Amino acid sequence: MTHAALTVADLDVRRTVRAIVGNRTKLLLMIVIGVVALGPITVLGVSLLPTLGEQAVTASLTTDTATTVLEYVTGGIAVLWVLLSVMTVMRTVTAVAAVDEPAFLLLSTTVRNAVVGIVAAEVARYVLVVLPLTALFAGAFAVGAGTPMPVVTATLTVALVVVTAVPVGFLVGIWVRHLITVYEPIARYRTLLFAAFWLAYFGAIATGGLNAVMGTLFTALQTSPLGWPGHLLATGIPGLEPSIPAIAGAVAGAVCLVAVAIAAAVPAADRHWFADPARTDDEPVGEESSSDRLTALLAGRVSRPVRTVTVTAIRRTKRAPIRLAYAGYPLLGALGFVQQIIELGTVPAFLAVLFCLYAVWAAGVLFTLNPLGDLGPALPAVVTSTLTGQQAIRGRILAGALVGVPLALVVSLAVGIASPLGLEQTAALTAATVAGAVATPALATGIGSAFPRFGSVNVTNNREAVMPSKTAFVIYTIAIALPAGAAAGLYLEAPALIAGLIASVSTWTPLPSVAIAARTITVTAWTVLIGGLLAPVISYLYAVERFDWYDFD
Repeated sequence: MTHAALTVADLDVRRTVRAIVGNRTKLLLMIVIGVVALGPITVLGVSLLPTLGEQAVTASLTTDTATTVLEYVTGGIAVLWVLLSVMTVMRTVTAVAAVDEPAFLLLSTTVRNAVVGIVAAEVARYVLVVLPLTALFAGAFAVGAGTPMPVVTATLTVALVVVTAVPVGFLVGIWVRHLITVYEPIARYRTLLFAAFWLAYFGAIATGGLNAVMGTLFTALQTSPLGWPGHLLATGIPGLEPSIPAIAGAVAGAVCLVAVAIAAAVPAADRHWFADPARTDDEPVGEESSSDRLTALLAGRVSRPVRTVTVTAIRRTKRAPIRLAYAGYPLLGALGFVQQIIELGTVPAFLAVLFCLYAVWAAGVLFTLNPLGDLGPALPAVVTSTLTGQQAIRGRILAGALVGVPLALVVSLAVGIASPLGLEQTAALTAATVAGAVATPALATGIGSAFPRFGSVNVTNNREAVMPSKTAFVIYTIAIALPAGAAAGLYLEAPALIAGLIASVSTWTPLPSVAIAARTITVTAWTVLIGGLLAPVISYLYAVERFDWYDFD
């Protein structure tokens, strides 16, 4: 590797570390996710692997058992290679192939140096995460086995897998990115393609299809070249007889594979980086756009300023749908229930209500949770124009209702019919959901005006967008959850049960016992519910006042 390629790799890794360390929220979130995702398996592995290492030394494995263990090792390594390759493809499409400051990098060195440096930086990022975990687990096994060989062989094996998987993933990923960003027939539909991909991905996770695919790959790739590095790992496990030719083939194959992948990636990167991106937002001459149709639909029904605000808000979101990525985050929590729905053949009643609550929540976050910040650099010109606060806020509320009401209607009817709810209950749920989709945009305007965000944030590694502030998100969600919870408690006649639960829990604590009358809980629930019903009106009036009297200081 040349000095220029090393410099590119070093700068790329430094930039990644600086971006993570400099963002405390992102760093804290990564730590929490790491602890939740890896904490239990790490504790379990460190606890059990010493015992397994000791048994591997003391117990004598039969030929069949040793063969089975070796197949598990090679199959696991092959699946690991596939997973790392797929992850690299995804990262290349979304971030790695998007060169930071391309005018500087691509003019200061050759494309080959840039490719080698970027691939090396990606390898380093994987190594910084994967190798410490590998050494930890292998070290735990080595303690029981009484030999350091498992640490050496495991580290070398995982390093070999990473070094070969990343260049291949980069090569595939840069061609995929080229197709969806440069090749116009495909680039025009890249948003739909991304949506379909993630829908299929999460659907496979929720339905168990991903596990079936992994199981098939695990079995099919055990004796393939992708499993050969597993024989290197097996040299550190007592009682196994790895294949020396397979180890030699793995090393020689790794050298050839890396060389071929890098050689093929250089012209691919050269073609992609120096190509003009596809222009997907051009409207054919003489063709009526969706914005024109919406304008014609609203003409005569709302005033021109309100209509302009509505159409502009929807048009901007259509051109940059990444701005709405946050609206889909709550749906990730529903993945755990998909398998249950498939097994039962019906949507549980509580899930039907939760899906409707999501539709109500989403109607407010689409266009109205950051009415001032969404204006961006145009904010001074807009607030000092002849546009009044009523017109600006009503336009955004109308935009949210135009999208949210059909969504609420479809979702509520679909989950109501698919659930055990009766016709009357389904009709009531549908009416409440549609009414909520009309009210929540008004509720969001005041909260978003009180806690605006004007700066952009990273939505993905290389995409930025102006999103509502965290405070606005939290307050808006609470403003919906509390009245909804109060309504549910009153409908289920749960105040007495809640009062008994509070009394029971208080007896378990060293603090004095707490007793709350059921009537008090009922009055509180009605107060919260009435306040929640009045909140959209108050929030709307505040948003109008805030817009009309906005102070730039």
